[in-house]
Amino acid sequence: MRYIKRNSVFIISAAAALFVILYGWLFGEQLDRVSGEIMSWVSDKFGWVYIVFVFFLCIFMTWLALSKYGDVRLGRDGEKPEYSNFHWYAMLFCGGTGIGLVFWSIAEPLSHYVSPPEGVAAGTVEAVNFSVRTCFLHWGITQWVCFALVALGIAYFQYRKGRNALISNLLVPLVGERMIQGAFGKVIDIFSVVVSFAGVATSLGLGVSQICGGLNFLFGIPNTERTWLVIIVAITCVFLISAISGVNRGIKILSSVNTGIAFALLTLAFVVGPKTAIFNTLVNGVGQHIQNFFGDALLTVPFGDNAWVMNWRVFYYAWFIAWTPFVGMFIARISKGRTIREFIVGVVFVPTVFTILWLSVFGTIAFGATEGWSLMMVKDLIASPETAVFIVFSEYPLSRVIAILIICLLAVFFITSADSATYALSMMTSDGDVNAPNYKRVVWAVIEAAIAYILLSAGSLKALQTASIAASLPFLGVMIAMVPALMKELGKETVGKRWQK
Repeated sequence: MRYIKRNSVFIISAAAALFVILYGWLFGEQLDRVSGEIMSWVSDKFGWVYIVFVFFLCIFMTWLALSKYGDVRLGRDGEKPEYSNFHWYAMLFCGGTGIGLVFWSIAEPLSHYVSPPEGVAAGTVEAVNFSVRTCFLHWGITQWVCFALVALGIAYFQYRKGRNALISNLLVPLVGERMIQGAFGKVIDIFSVVVSFAGVATSLGLGVSQICGGLNFLFGIPNTERTWLVIIVAITCVFLISAISGVNRGIKILSSVNTGIAFALLTLAFVVGPKTAIFNTLVNGVGQHIQNFFGDALLTVPFGDNAWVMNWRVFYYAWFIAWTPFVGMFIARISKGRTIREFIVGVVFVPTVFTILWLSVFGTIAFGATEGWSLMMVKDLIASPETAVFIVFSEYPLSRVIAILIICLLAVFFITSADSATYALSMMTSDGDVNAPNYKRVVWAVIEAAIAYILLSAGSLKALQTASIAASLPFLGVMIAMVPALMKELGKETVGKRWQK
């Protein structure tokens, strides 16, 4: 009984995961229908809340970095960071949404080009400008401020205040220790785990589908369930070994390798791509992004067709929020010793700059390869986003080398994302213990792989993704409460001398 009580979050979360696997396998169509209806209701009724809150986080994080609280250290005064800047940035990027960026870097710019929101004409220069700045917004600051809020809260309360690395502990300043130690805190932690493993599993499924699509396109390897199984088992074995090795060995080494492959791919894509057009896209896109930031970040269509906003922007914001428990947990783990200012610059602004560079190169290549195509031809291409990137690069030199690099990058992203997720989930289900038992890491690794394979085979992976994103609504409420809780605790800090004059 003592074991059950101490591990209640782990037992209930693992049981919920098994239920998801069985339900998705047996009732995939029903899951698809119900999750779609819930997501539509969430978007319709609360889409504006997601939009306002993410916009607020962009302003809040910028202010916090520039404020007197920027000097507060996530640890003891004078404590040095545990990792060098390079390794820190590498693990940040690889622990985030790397698979999604690779998966959508070709398909999304073309999607907004052929199917923009109401008021923007498809297939025009205006549509290109809108597409580029929209991708900058989606994959840049808006996702990283979501991760940063949770990660900052966990790191601050863990390393500065000596609390366990649990999501529920972030609300202690608002509701008190007693509620967090009771059922209320357990519910928050269990829900955080459930949202996390569902979001991770769907993203891993997307990564497997693109790897298989690339192998089929390049080598004619059948894109079948057997191929999926072989890839998932092989990659799971690698990231399981890495997860058991710990952050300082497995994740750190793999993240460095992954960053090297990413920079090699970006450099090679730039070399073979239209260089002048890439620079023009970068300069014009940044200008468009800055000029239209407030209007784009708060975009809704109150008296017209609001479908684009709900299907893209709100969907993305809800997806990012569904990822925040595990990504925030992992980022917090590797950020000990940083000041709040260093943390926000490293977690929010550095990845945003890299993302803008990445999308400038890949977006320009996508538009260049499809120049002269009809809108219907482009729509047919992006109907299969897992192969769109390989088809587009086939129009350029060294396409085979680039395709192999993409597959390798996806595989390592798969490993690092699953690795960091396994580590974070084991911490979340071990009362925040940074040295969680290995058996829990094994359990979560197997669960992630099983969900990805079974639901991918059943055709209900997208349904699970929709369900996990729809379930982000309650966690949005938790994140909103984190802001006053964090500020209440920061208000007790004695900051640097230059702020005390």
